[in-house]
Amino acid sequence: MIPKNQLIIAVDFDGTIVDDKYPGIGSEKMFAFETLKELQSKGHRLILWTYRHGRKLDEAVEFCKKNDLEFYAINKSYPEEEFEGEASRKINADIFIDDRNIGGLLGWGEIYQQLLITKKHGENKSKKKKGFFSFLNGVGMF
Repeated sequence: MIPKNQLIIAVDFDGTIVDDKYPGIGSEKMFAFETLKELQSKGHRLILWTYRHGRKLDEAVEFCKKNDLEFYAINKSYPEEEFEGEASRKINADIFIDDRNIGGLLGWGEIYQQLLITKKHGENKSKKKKGFFSFLNGVGMF
């Protein structure tokens, strides 16, 4: 069981960790690896959640390893999970970081601010005034 103050974070690869050059691998997004490694150092579990499979998935995983980033699980909720095609492929995560979000990818600096700095300083976002669509981008989740 993951501790209450730690998150399971699903992260897309193409367009999120790297520029979208699928089926190739694009350039690293600024601060992507630094932010993800900092999240891990705080005890959060990272899941690589990507369209890639087979050899293309192996290339993405190897690219991340070369940048000193290894994931808790890859395209599944936990390492031991076996997909048999009988159930949905939706995974269990507290947060999804993906360039396909409404409004696009926030940028890794903003992600860092929302997930690490705000939490570190104990800011209570529930007291902040929220906009009508705040639930769409995760405002108030911490």
